[in-house]
Order: sequence, then structure tokens, then C-alpha cells
Amino acid sequence: MHDTYGVLLGLFIVYVAAQVGAEAAMRLKLPAVVGEIAAGCVVGPSALGWVKITEPLAALSEIGAVLLLFSVGLETQVADLRRVGKAALAVGVSGVALPFVLGGGWARLTGFDTPQALFVGAAFVATSAGITARVLHDLGVLGRAESRVILGAAVIDDILAMLLLGVVTALQGAAGVDIPRLLIVLVQALAFVFFIAVVGTRLMRRTSAVLDAPINPHSPLALSLALCLGLAVEAAHLGLAAIIGAFLAGMVIAESRQRHALEKQVQPILSFLVPFFFVTTGAKVDLSQLGSWSVVGTVAVVTLLAVIGKIVGCGVGALSMGRRSALIVGVGMVPRGEVGIIVASLGASAGVFGPKTYAVIIVMSLLTSVIAPPVLKALLAGAPPEPAPEASLLVAVDETGNA
Repeated sequence: MHDTYGVLLGLFIVYVAAQVGAEAAMRLKLPAVVGEIAAGCVVGPSALGWVKITEPLAALSEIGAVLLLFSVGLETQVADLRRVGKAALAVGVSGVALPFVLGGGWARLTGFDTPQALFVGAAFVATSAGITARVLHDLGVLGRAESRVILGAAVIDDILAMLLLGVVTALQGAAGVDIPRLLIVLVQALAFVFFIAVVGTRLMRRTSAVLDAPINPHSPLALSLALCLGLAVEAAHLGLAAIIGAFLAGMVIAESRQRHALEKQVQPILSFLVPFFFVTTGAKVDLSQLGSWSVVGTVAVVTLLAVIGKIVGCGVGALSMGRRSALIVGVGMVPRGEVGIIVASLGASAGVFGPKTYAVIIVMSLLTSVIAPPVLKALLAGAPPEPAPEASLLVAVDETGNA
């Protein structure tokens, strides 16, 4: 009885803290995720000590991360990748390559071995489209060419980031980079992603009626979640991150005719489970690691590298649109948001880096999510509102600013 009481009390504190933190952040015009992670820092062991990372909390946190990436995949259709054109492809690829090199290079120079440095580099890569999409939506500029490129490139960015994360996750534990082993891991990851993203999506387009076959009126949701968990298990079995399988499951379900109904049905589940992940992420941050000027300097350097990596990398990819447009696209791709935080959490759980590096990467992810929106607003100031075209690429955003 005592154990049940303790578990439920911990979950209650975490969930309430998440709601309070999210509300405070939104009232300050910040992304809700910033408030949820800050709340975790406050109630966690290094501050008030109200919450400890128990097995039930850790399990809910992991499920929340899996479902979060499933929802990201659910907003990603293969047709979107064909529609966005060469500019978005160039932005997505260059926006992954340069941040990865900068992040991995910084880690290598500061003493990490090569496999660990590659993992740190992966935390610099992914873009959170949700935060940028909210800003673009509020400004009424979703119809601008820059907006279409940003949101399209974010889709490509996510897919490349998942592939890259799969490779660096599988390399952990190696004494160095064995080229033959690296090629095997890369082929394995490519084969898994290609088969699910290409074959799986085509199969779903032809057979989506099977989701309605059971008598249960909620069968499309139930079968979709089963696919999410199944592919997450398979990804983990292959040595990849479970969230890669969840993301691909979302891409498969995005091709079904029940897609829009499922997007709505999954939201209440996300509202309950995802806050456990973000609060737990904050609770794992050892605030004492941020108490020296040297660490503050490290945070500043890492954040600067993260910002430069996206502005320059994505900007180069968008130069054909003009310098100002290239700058707008680069700034729009800066927020790391939830994906960078998930990579940091995976790295800490796997023992790839310690409390100090974990705290630095979490703060970097938060700072890039806070810095980019006002800069983007300033760059777009005075732009006339334009209607958004009807395309699934333009992600619907909710009141929290999440995609």
C-alpha cells in the first residue's frame, strides 16, 4: 500500500508541475516545453527533491517520448517530401550536416571519444518545427515561400536526424570507429528506414481499410498504437533508438484515410503522457552542474555553435531564394525543442555523457527554442499576411505552440 501511495504521489506531483510550468511559460509567450522542463528542475532531486526518478515514472517518460515521435511521424507524409522541392531538400541536408560536424567536433575537442562525440553531434541536428510553425501561423505568413521551405525542410530534417541517431546509437560501446562495422550499421539503419518509409507507406495507402475491420469502434487508434509499439520494439531490437520505430510508424499511419481522425484521437493521450517525459528530463538535470562560470561559458559556446550550424547550414541551402530569405529560413530552423531533448535524454540513459554534458545540451535545446521565435518575428516584421495553402505539409499548431 505504501509503495502504491508513493508511486501515485510522485506521478501526481510530476503531472501537476507540468501543467503549472506549461501555463507559466505560455503566459510568458514561451513554448510550453520550456515550462515543463523548468518545472522538472524545480521539483527534481537537485532542487526541492519532491520527485525521484522511479521505475514507473521512467517507464511513463519513455512511453511519452515514443508517442511524441509517433505524433511527429503522423504529421509527415511521403507526398510532402516530393512537394517541397529542391530548396527544402538542400536546406534539410545542409541543416543536418553542419550542426552535426560542429557538435561532434566540439565534443571530440573536449575529450569525448569518437562514438560518444558522434552521439553528442546528433543532439545538435534535429529541428523542432512546432515552435517555428506557431510563430509563422501567428504572423499569418504560412503562405510565404520561406515558410513552405522551413516546414518542408523540417520534415526532411527529422527523417535524416532519425537515421543519423540510429547509426550513432548502434555505434555506442565501440572503442573507436570501425569502418566495416560503421558501414554495416549504416546499411542496417537505411534498410529499416527505407522498408518502413517506402514499402510500409505504400502498403498502408492500399490497405488502410484494415484499420476499421475489427468491431471495436476505436480499432484504428488501437491498431495504430500497436504498430507504434511494435516498430519501437523492432528498432530497439536492431540496436537503434526506439523512437525511430515510433516515428516511422507515424509515417505509415499518415498514409491512411483515417489520418486526420487519428491525429485528433491521439492528442488526449499525448496530453497525459508526454508531460511525464519533459518533467522527468528536467528532474534529471543536476542544477549544481550549472553553478560555475566555466559551465556557463560552455553553454554559451554550445548554444552559439548550435545557432550558427542551423543559420549557416540551412542558409546556404536556401541561398537560391536570396540572402534575406536564406536568413529567415536559417533562423526558422534553429529551435531544437523536443527532438534535441529526446536525444540528450537517450544519451544520458545510455551513459554516453555525464550530468554536466547532459545539463549543457538540455539548456542549449531550451535556449535555441526561446531565442529563435523573437528573431524570426523581427525578420518577418511588416510582411503582409498571406493565406496558407491547403497542404498537409503545413503543420497544424495548437495553443501550446507544439506541432
